[in-house]
Amino acid sequence: MNIDTRIKFRHLVCFLEVARQGSLAQACDKLAISQPALSKTLKELEVLLAAKLFERSKKGSTLTEAGVAFLRYAGPSVQSLREGVNSLRSGVHEPITVRLGVLSTVESLLVPEVVRRLHDRHPGLAVSVVTGPSAYLLAQLRVGELDLVVGRMTDSPSIHGLTFEHLYSESMTLVVRIGHPLLTDPLGHKNLENYPVVLPLAGTTIRKFADGLFVQHGMTPSRQRLETLSVTLSRRYVQCSQAIWVAPFDAVRQDLRQGELVELDLGMREPGGSVGLCTNPTRPVTPAAQWCVEALREVGQEYREGTYP
Repeated sequence: MNIDTRIKFRHLVCFLEVARQGSLAQACDKLAISQPALSKTLKELEVLLAAKLFERSKKGSTLTEAGVAFLRYAGPSVQSLREGVNSLRSGVHEPITVRLGVLSTVESLLVPEVVRRLHDRHPGLAVSVVTGPSAYLLAQLRVGELDLVVGRMTDSPSIHGLTFEHLYSESMTLVVRIGHPLLTDPLGHKNLENYPVVLPLAGTTIRKFADGLFVQHGMTPSRQRLETLSVTLSRRYVQCSQAIWVAPFDAVRQDLRQGELVELDLGMREPGGSVGLCTNPTRPVTPAAQWCVEALREVGQEYREGTYP
């Protein structure tokens, strides 16, 4: 089916701004046009598409299912055109950037592999990575400072109103340095409280899973703790101390393979939480962000199938 040539750039710009603002009045302010003119433009677009794009109420304008579907394509199209025009006007072909929020659960294996594949396929792509707690990263995603957020975040109250897509499940595990006394202790996990413990920050999604692991196995963690989301700090501290690290399995998978850390055998492993990607449905997905989504889905499928890592 050919694209209707009567669909103009102004139709797409008005549609995207109303979707972004959730209000005709606020969209009019941003676009510097009158409300009757904006309403007429949206009506023209709905007629041309033969679909209702917004539900209008006293609270504002919300996307219909058809509107959400159209947003997936209209946003990247307009963004691509703007980037092309700006590139030609400036005379400098700057690299395209994707802004990625990364939780500590995925910074060791998933994200490096995704970035490698993106750079193999898109030589001009710049990947800007921001790390931090899920609440902070999701807030940045909500205001448009990030394109995507990746990691465990389904239990975060900040996720409401955003779109989450499951990639794979990842469990938590307990690891210690080589030669740790617990490895030869016949009482095993009953003596965990005698050693410092490394935990994710309190209040984070991954901390809930860590606490759940202790409850599940009837263990009492030590009051002497290092609380951090830094994988580098956690790894180094465990390697030079008697501490026990409650870690996402991906964060220590390579260390276990290389024999640099040892997993404590609890008889069973925590069932795992959902690792996925989060997007903001009110903002258009840029071409670079879509490339990143495709790479994440690809590597996520390989995780589920056991072919990576």
